[in-house]
This record gives sequence, structure tokens and C-alpha cells, in this order.
Amino acid sequence: MRRRSLMWILWPSFLIAGATSAAVFAAIDPLDISFFGFFQAERQAVYAGGFFLFWVMAALSSALTLHLAPRGRLEDEFGDPVPD
Repeated sequence: MRRRSLMWILWPSFLIAGATSAAVFAAIDPLDISFFGFFQAERQAVYAGGFFLFWVMAALSSALTLHLAPRGRLEDEFGDPVPD
């Protein structure tokens, strides 16, 4: 995979993960979350885990979008190739 493709995947997904984390944790207190009914995690651990979970989900979405994008030469309205 090219470095440019990684940039197209990771940077937007990082921004979305930050916004999603802010929205979710503005409504939910991490200390109110218990895992498996009894395990209570620290606030920072839940924030970090949530951010990375959202980042992975958004990165997978961006990667799938890039994978499904049409490949081939881009042409302008006159049929001439568009330079990269």
C-alpha cells in the first residue's frame, strides 16, 4: 500500500475518532461503564480504549471506501489524462 493511501485512510479516521470520542464521552461517564458486569476500568483507560476503537472502526471504513473507489486513469472532460 502506498504512503499516500495510508494518509488518505489514517488522517480522516483520526479526526473522526477524536470527534466521536468527544461526542460519546460528553454523554457517558467512563466510571459508569462496567465490563463483564463487575470489572471497573479507570477513566483514562476507557478514554484511550474508546478513542482507539473509534479510530480503528473509522480507518476500516476509510480503507473499504478506498478499496471500492474506481481505479484507472482520471480524464478531464476532453478525454485528456489528469496528472497526479
